[in-house]
Amino acid sequence: MATTTILYAALTIGLIGMIAAVILYFVSKVFHVEEDPRIDEVQACLPGANCGGCGFAGCRAMAEAMVKTMDLNIAYCPGGDYGKIGEILGIKAEARDPQVCVVRCNGTCENAPAKVNYDSAITCAFANSLYAGESACPFGCLGCGDCVNACQFDAIHINPETHLPEVNEDLCVGCKACAKACPRGVLEIRDKGRNNRRVFVACNNKEKGAVARKNCKAACIGCGKCAKTCPFEAITVTDNLAYIDPAKCKACRKCVAECPTGAIHAVNFPEKKAPVAAEAPAETTQPAENA
Repeated sequence: MATTTILYAALTIGLIGMIAAVILYFVSKVFHVEEDPRIDEVQACLPGANCGGCGFAGCRAMAEAMVKTMDLNIAYCPGGDYGKIGEILGIKAEARDPQVCVVRCNGTCENAPAKVNYDSAITCAFANSLYAGESACPFGCLGCGDCVNACQFDAIHINPETHLPEVNEDLCVGCKACAKACPRGVLEIRDKGRNNRRVFVACNNKEKGAVARKNCKAACIGCGKCAKTCPFEAITVTDNLAYIDPAKCKACRKCVAECPTGAIHAVNFPEKKAPVAAEAPAETTQPAENA
């Protein structure tokens, strides 16, 4: 009797499941919405990292927005093939300068020695909520690697000797995911520049010069010498911190030589050749006169 009851119950549940499946099948057919096939094509032109740097939930959401609005400027993905996307949508894609992440901190273990020992959760977000940092600089890199975890392109790693992040320019696409993950704004996305050459202030400290220099000998002290020497008015000093506008900077590097703390970095420039000393004229010997 019990076996028969169990069998009837199993058959009843199975029958209900089959009926429900048939109903769902026909409902899906009735309410099916045709999706624009160009969405798949546009998505294929995106890197697929779903990093969120564009402001959308992922590459699929960005592709859907582009196809729906027919606007390539609705969001920007540095790793996307905009030329191909423009061909798919029949829109002329504007050329964009490639971008890369720069580290606006030079607080290495040598420049900014540790004054305390941090022994807690190894995340920058948590460490930032607790204290200023091992070097006591409240604006410097904490070195816990939140940026490394956020990068989907394996383009950034923490140097074990300096405890600062280092960016692989060949892998970085400028997606801004690392910059968003940094609680102190140490990472900035800038144009790669002509021939991949850039000049920027590798400091984020807004304290007064004496205080900033006490914690880090490579800190910007807000002296303004760089701004005075710049012939293109590309440098401004706000809240004791110099900033170089990449749109105005012509990479003349006059500011680099003027900075007293070495806070301004010039990247990928050839080394300046030392001036060649003029050769002294060879001495001529007069033949000895006959006695």
